[in-house]
Amino acid sequence: MSYDSYVHRARPGAPGAPILFVFHGTGGDENQFFDFGGRLLPNATVISPRGDVSEHGAARFFRRKAEGVYDCDDLARATERMSEFVAANRDAHDSSTVLGLGFSNGANILANIMIEKPGLFEAGVLMHPLIPFQPEDRKTGEQAHVLITAGQHDPICPVPQTAALADYFKRQGDRVTLEWHLGGHEIRPNEIEAAKKFFAPYGA
Repeated sequence: MSYDSYVHRARPGAPGAPILFVFHGTGGDENQFFDFGGRLLPNATVISPRGDVSEHGAARFFRRKAEGVYDCDDLARATERMSEFVAANRDAHDSSTVLGLGFSNGANILANIMIEKPGLFEAGVLMHPLIPFQPEDRKTGEQAHVLITAGQHDPICPVPQTAALADYFKRQGDRVTLEWHLGGHEIRPNEIEAAKKFFAPYGA
């Protein structure tokens, strides 16, 4: 898979700096978090792909059958394709440290890559993710650093499923931080501050 297999924006970083992939939510595009990623890690290479699925005109990274009901075959397809895109860009930019940030649907594709392709991402920020199934435990020893941010009254990503995803990553030996706010399916300032703190060690 080529490094340009998705429509995307790219900003080359400093030599040897990390590479940060940012994944938009449903209806977003490659512009949604591109500048935000650059502010989080000013020296990093930033890659922002656009989802290759259209849901009534809204870009997504994989198909779903209904709200919270995933097309698991298409999720598997998207996970493979995006993993290859990430690896190709990592190699093209000669980056050893691969980081990710995603919101909503973007968090879901990032989470599933971290589940299915352990070791590809060293660290990931999952903002309002929903994995509505129980993933299988890893058979390999790779570990990651995970930040999950969520709303305690999110109608799309219920609290029990958010907690279950955090527990899954903890069970794999990952370092996991949960950051909550009292709202719903929107990004609030404390999430942004948590993401800044999370990525700070990678920007040194």
